[in-house]
Amino acid sequence: MRLSLFSGIVLACGYTSLTPVLAADPTGDWRVADGVANIRVAQCYGSMWGAVSWEKTPGGRDEHNPDVSKRSRPSLGMAILIDMKKKAGVDQWEGQVYNAQDGQLYSSTITPVGTDQMEIKGCVLGFLCGGETWTRVAPPIPSSPANSMAKGAPKTTGAAPKTAAPATPPAAGAPKSTGAVAAKPGQKSAAADTVGDICLLPEIAGFAHEGRLKQ
Repeated sequence: MRLSLFSGIVLACGYTSLTPVLAADPTGDWRVADGVANIRVAQCYGSMWGAVSWEKTPGGRDEHNPDVSKRSRPSLGMAILIDMKKKAGVDQWEGQVYNAQDGQLYSSTITPVGTDQMEIKGCVLGFLCGGETWTRVAPPIPSSPANSMAKGAPKTTGAAPKTAAPATPPAAGAPKSTGAVAAKPGQKSAAADTVGDICLLPEIAGFAHEGRLKQ
């Protein structure tokens, strides 16, 4: 698989934690440490989720997934940060991270560091930990319209997710976007964005729906 996400999560036992100096919103698009992908982080159904929103080498597949039926699924749009809950009293979220290199889930935390960096750490069996720092490439994003459906079944059809139209027409010459800034190197423009609102991705919406059914 060409996506080499989280290359240091399992092996970098000596990773030194960075102390946040300013509380920041973890939502937005983030470049992974080795630059091969951007992860879009958004609040969906009361939790933080992250999905691949851009890949340096297009056409990646989830080749190492232990579920053979999923090995052909595209890595673009694939959930990486899973159902992360905010920890009380600190600007940190904890849940699971999907390691695309080995197809395994690990306990994980994400911690904003200032406004332009985010620390992600993953642990095996609660003690063998490592991580890396991601760099912001797009600003925080507003709460998903999907969150208004949190008390009902998410309306997903498996089709490409669509983002909500702006409430008012943009000014002449203004870029047509869903709140993202102009593309930076390594980031697709809004017009080329095929991922959109990650809360509407079937994998994320389906997980949230299943969780509500179990309650």
